Amino acid sequence: MSPTAVRTFDVDALHVQVYSDPDRLAQAAASQVIDHLQYTLQQQATATVVFATGRSQLGLLRQLCQDTTVDWSRVIGLHLDEFLGLNRDHPASFGYYLDQHLARWLPLRSFHYLRGDAPKPMAECDRYTGLLTQTPIDLCLLGVGNNGHLAFNDPAVADFNDPLWVKLVRLDDINRQQQLASDHFSELRDVPTYGITLTLSAIVNARHTVCCLFGAHKHDILTTLLSAPPSSACPASILRLKGAKNYLFTDTCTLVPS
Repeated sequence: MSPTAVRTFDVDALHVQVYSDPDRLAQAAASQVIDHLQYTLQQQATATVVFATGRSQLGLLRQLCQDTTVDWSRVIGLHLDEFLGLNRDHPASFGYYLDQHLARWLPLRSFHYLRGDAPKPMAECDRYTGLLTQTPIDLCLLGVGNNGHLAFNDPAVADFNDPLWVKLVRLDDINRQQQLASDHFSELRDVPTYGITLTLSAIVNARHTVCCLFGAHKHDILTTLLSAPPSSACPASILRLKGAKNYLFTDTCTLVPS
């Protein structure tokens, strides 16, 4: 049973649910994902899900890996972004993260990884675009960066009307500094400067999005996301402009820090 939200409200097209702590947030987000997948698989043969990485996703993925109600053999997985130059065996790569926390635990129909070490990055963008456009994206899981980024769409490269679905981007210093928290890089110069990312156009094309955002350090960007006019200055604010199936799960500490 999903925990009860402390508060719920809408900001434009974004439905916000507030929970007392990250554990209850993760349980509620997982319940939302499971319900949506069950419904989707009643309507069609397979479901396509784009998975996110980072600390905001750990509790959610842990809950999903314990689920036995979804027919995971009918779920196709993809992921949002990857560091340029890192292969899937590198512990800092997002492919490694998703293998460790998701793909090895669930009997997915398939999981398509972005190849950060592809010898031709632009060709890799084209390959992944082809995968994304084969079938509709039924669900996209998201986190929000300290600078408001979704995936690797930092403010300097975010485009609300991007003609591309996958692109190579330069990461800004705020984003790269945030990556130091993963403990896989000892200093900023070790963090890759470029990444391959799904664009905002690809993300908002998903039929359903579930975004997790928690922690007092994310209070300022959450405030911007919910109160400032939507713009590429806070890329995550694009979620306020899409249809009625965008969900943001946060906690009381993030909404009103103690």
